[in-house]
Amino acid sequence: MADRSASRPPEKKRQTRDERLKAALKANMARRKAQARARKSATQAEPEGEGPEKRGNEHG
Repeated sequence: MADRSASRPPEKKRQTRDERLKAALKANMARRKAQARARKSATQAEPEGEGPEKRGNEHG
């Protein structure tokens, strides 16, 4: 039978991959949080009932 441990990546490669994935996940979460904060502040800045869907119906 074939040795299955030969098909696994070495520990060093696995560790660097895990570190890359961890860094990418951290950056993604930071970006999502920033987007959520921007959306929240944008909706709070608009007057009540003056959202984009309301303003588009004035000309008609």
